[in-house]
Amino acid sequence: MILSRRTMLRATAAAAAWASWRPAASAQQADAEAGDILRQWYRLVLRLVRHTPTYSPPVASRSFAYLGVAAYQAVASGSTSLVSLEGQLNALSGLPGRKAGERYNDQVIIHCVMASAVKAFFGNTGPTGQRVMAAAEKKFKAEALAGVPEDVTARSLAYGEELTAAILAWSAGDGGAVIENMGFPLDYALAKAPGSWVPTSAIRQQQFPLLPGWGNNRSFAMPNGASCPLPPPPAYSEDPSSAFFKEALEVYRTVKNLTPEQEKIARFWSDDPMLSPTPPGHWMAIALDILSGENASLDKSAEVLMRLGVAVADGFIGCWNAKYQYNLLRPVTYIKKLIDPKWEPVLITPPFPEYPSGHSTQSGAAAVVLTGLYGGNFAFIDRTHERDGLAPRKFASFEEAAREAGISRLYGGIHFRAAIEQGLAQGRCIGQHALALRTRSST
Repeated sequence: MILSRRTMLRATAAAAAWASWRPAASAQQADAEAGDILRQWYRLVLRLVRHTPTYSPPVASRSFAYLGVAAYQAVASGSTSLVSLEGQLNALSGLPGRKAGERYNDQVIIHCVMASAVKAFFGNTGPTGQRVMAAAEKKFKAEALAGVPEDVTARSLAYGEELTAAILAWSAGDGGAVIENMGFPLDYALAKAPGSWVPTSAIRQQQFPLLPGWGNNRSFAMPNGASCPLPPPPAYSEDPSSAFFKEALEVYRTVKNLTPEQEKIARFWSDDPMLSPTPPGHWMAIALDILSGENASLDKSAEVLMRLGVAVADGFIGCWNAKYQYNLLRPVTYIKKLIDPKWEPVLITPPFPEYPSGHSTQSGAAAVVLTGLYGGNFAFIDRTHERDGLAPRKFASFEEAAREAGISRLYGGIHFRAAIEQGLAQGRCIGQHALALRTRSST
């Protein structure tokens, strides 16, 4: 068949259009794959948290923040739209950049940064965690490096290692890098004043409170651990007519008359160390499900996970700063002494002071960040504990989920109402600092 000149011109134009379209599609696909690799690494981290004995909630939140910053900086270093966090996060400066005029691969860099950082932060995980980490690294590496030219791969891996080393050096000076005795001090002077925290566990290691200096750690986006202060709890009193006694009575009566739905809520948000990804990991799991559901780009995945990681990490620093300022006893101590010596909470009482609620503070911070990114009426399904046999829960907004996370601690019998309400308020303040970080060059 002989083609006319017009037909040949049309065919040539169509071929040119196809050729010009393919690189864009390929770039879009590569970006989606890189975003997926980042999210796969985070899902691995959620598993590792369960297998690493030192990973109490504050420690887990710290790792989420540094991993988030490392991944974000890896992406921002080659982006025309994302801006560096240097000069915005406390003491973060002097990070290496990519060499001008050289080709890099974001997917390879992200894999390298996450592999190196995860091994550093979870180097003390148990045998199961070590096996999972090694197998995942092998799998993710094969995915990340597939089809990438050798020179680009070598250059990208070298840059990823250099950037990770800088982030790890930055993390080493924050006050939380070394965890001894799983975070329990070997010696500690317990306060003697009425209403002060006393041990609630028979475990010898827990006769002193967990991580008493954590509130003095270097924060990330907020100036310091005392940047979002909160009012004191109701004055301690053993008078049945006092506000404090009434708060204790509320906890006592709530647990005694707990509905099946309230017990479900208490257990859904319990997030115990070694049995779950911990409270900050719970919020990371929510974000990962949302990002995966929308097949989010690498840029968006890195930004969301970074902001959320910074928010929950600052949340625990701020909360712990206040906990050891007020050093309040737990409901079980007060109720057994003054109301009912046979009473028991639904959940295990954590080994540290009561006020404010850590669940509430970090949930308030997380909700502020996610609301700022997705809107105030973003409905979602929380499947965090589906594999553990707990049914998913539906929420009309992040704020609704944060409020439920907070009140779950009253249903569980381990927090007074003031700790929950003021913790949520403190968290909202802390979350605003993470939300205020400048990430886009156009904003």
